[in-house]
Amino acid sequence: MKFSIKTGSADKLSSDCLVVGVYEEGGLTASAQQLDQVSNGKIAKVIAHGDMQGKLASTLLLHEVHASQAHRVLLVGLGKQDSLTDAQWRKAVVAAVKALSGTGAQHISLCLSEADVKDAAQQSRSVTWKVAMMAESVGDVSYRFDVMKGKQHQEKNQDKKQINQVDIVVSADQQAHAEKGLKQGEALAKGIALTKDLGNLPPNVCTPTYLAEQALALAKHYGLQAEILEKADAEKLGMGSFLGVAQGSIQPPKFIVLKHLKGDAKRKPIVLVGKGITFDTGGISIKPGADMDEMKYDMCGAASVLGTIKAIAEMDLAANVIGVVPACENMPDGNAIRPGDILTSMSGQTIEVLNTDAEGRLILCDALTYVERFEPEAVIDIATLTGACVIALGFHASGLYSNRDELAQEVLQAGTRSLDRAWHMPLWDDYQSQLDSNFADMANIGGRPGGSITAACFLARYTKAYPWAHLDVAGTASKSGKEKGATGRPVPLLTEFILNRYA
Repeated sequence: MKFSIKTGSADKLSSDCLVVGVYEEGGLTASAQQLDQVSNGKIAKVIAHGDMQGKLASTLLLHEVHASQAHRVLLVGLGKQDSLTDAQWRKAVVAAVKALSGTGAQHISLCLSEADVKDAAQQSRSVTWKVAMMAESVGDVSYRFDVMKGKQHQEKNQDKKQINQVDIVVSADQQAHAEKGLKQGEALAKGIALTKDLGNLPPNVCTPTYLAEQALALAKHYGLQAEILEKADAEKLGMGSFLGVAQGSIQPPKFIVLKHLKGDAKRKPIVLVGKGITFDTGGISIKPGADMDEMKYDMCGAASVLGTIKAIAEMDLAANVIGVVPACENMPDGNAIRPGDILTSMSGQTIEVLNTDAEGRLILCDALTYVERFEPEAVIDIATLTGACVIALGFHASGLYSNRDELAQEVLQAGTRSLDRAWHMPLWDDYQSQLDSNFADMANIGGRPGGSITAACFLARYTKAYPWAHLDVAGTASKSGKEKGATGRPVPLLTEFILNRYA
């Protein structure tokens, strides 16, 4: 996909399709007004006849509009002009790109940045934000995952015309800001695509070893530092909890450390920790068979860490960010941990395993202890940790927990700005007693009540040395059903958080 910033009158822009906005009650964006004037009121007539009413995300494709240099013109509804929110505007952008998929339009011009878009605080979004969001949205809609399909499918689809060039149209005085937004948006789209690819790959391909190889490839391509700790290294460090989960699989565990250290050498790093269970059967506490194939998405936390580092590396951001991924499988062979086993974590705290399907926290706790050596400015872990979070928040918001309210607010604001929202959940000491064990320092589950909360409380016991936030993305990292696939979340939130820290 090739992106570029264009300036000039809408009617003079040459492409396969020009996209302009229409508001409810017949209002037109500036570009739509220009086209209407040079085409003898063509757009106004279409509206008067009732073919386009401007309803949010509605579209109408017009061919050979008089005096336009574009072969087609797509009208996209923007809803009510005086209350156009950023989320609504993005919905319209997505609708426009989807409407053009399969039409034969390969080169499109988007004249949608001129709309006045309001954020949650009713402040107008900048052109930088709008251009970045358009690039991200086009990449998101255009994403395809068919690398695992056969030759026949590849040959059948290779001749299909897809969008391959996108011009984002702005006024001449906005060009510099737009170029900045485009760089950010393209970089973010690439990071999201990597996260989706890793999540969508089958577990017989995307193993812990494969994840480690991807980290090494990122390091080589972008000039980063990568270190892969093997099983023997983890044993020397005393990572008994991480290795306990890994011992039921023939796939060797990998503990991945990827460093993007391009900021001030005196500044402490932000550390991202991603859960990397490349397939989760539940272990001895085995899951039901239905939909177990979706447990390949249990490494989406890890994928989002690699995707975020790719995004900031593409931006060549002067920031210090370290990604840490404990990667293994959770399998039920004769060597697997059992309910009742007691593991000793790297911190020295002991854990009674009451359910082997609560394994994510068992690998994360050792990673959260390991990162103390970096003396981090902040740590955010990302994990498809609990089904309980899906019950609590559904599929729209990620669950957010933190041991610092200021950090939680910063993460929430990053989610709001990036349209990748989270919701602040309680981390009160009242819940800690649910993890009491008669035989170890703690149990790895706290029962059904507040399951997402007690999982976060478990992790909190390993994060007292630094500011920490936990994102439970069980409901947001992937979709089921007809649109089954990885979403790329929360790469937008994490990238926005880092950008804001280093603004």
